[in-house]
Amino acid sequence: MTQKQGRVAGKVALVTGAAMGLGAETARRLAREGAIVMLTDRDAAVEAVALAITAEGGQAAFMLHDVTDEAQWQDVVKDVMARFGRLDVLVNNAGISGGFLELLTHSLEDWRKILSINLDGVFLGMRHCGPLMAVGGGGSIINLSSILGKVGLPNAAAYCASKGGVLMLTKAAALEWAPLGIRVNSVHPGFIETQMVSNALHEAENANEMRDMLIAAHPLARFGVPREIADAVVFLASDESSFMTGAEMVVDGGYTAR
Repeated sequence: MTQKQGRVAGKVALVTGAAMGLGAETARRLAREGAIVMLTDRDAAVEAVALAITAEGGQAAFMLHDVTDEAQWQDVVKDVMARFGRLDVLVNNAGISGGFLELLTHSLEDWRKILSINLDGVFLGMRHCGPLMAVGGGGSIINLSSILGKVGLPNAAAYCASKGGVLMLTKAAALEWAPLGIRVNSVHPGFIETQMVSNALHEAENANEMRDMLIAAHPLARFGVPREIADAVVFLASDESSFMTGAEMVVDGGYTAR
């Protein structure tokens, strides 16, 4: 890695949910493109990801962080400012699938858990990081939504609602913060080869059939891989996307084109 060159060279980026999957790969890609990265996650495995980045010559730090806890967001922001003095990029990636939950028997507890992480966590990230970017003259916020924030899926009502909320929160913020120089965009992955997707499929009674059905729903006839989403995030974090805000970047192998 090098910090002297790259598409996001010298930018300070905060990535939530960075212990594994899309968050970990996004943090690695940003670092390889020259960003200074703060990784956060409630899973202690985030430390290993940060250490691996620094071992390769990148600049990274980490914090344990529950995105539903406002006080912890305040601590993260203070730490970022103390370490780096500014924030240029926020990647609101932390999220859960919630598994397969039938709406007729869906508990309020499960509903609130999924919404609190997937939607409230994004709001809190924007609420506490937005002022830093405004003071610094602007920045780029990338919110991880999903194709299921655009189209529905049975037994995933709370997940769909949370990701649809991220989509519209992104658009509202983009309009409100454009005068501040803060760009806000959303990324909508299809089904990606991550632990979260694997765990969700594992909970299904017909896991193998479900996987085959979902793969068949992607015209490219496969699931995506984390790098393909991380590359989209790097583009939105970079100045290459300087005229994009309020946009929906769909990276789904053609799932929503049907």
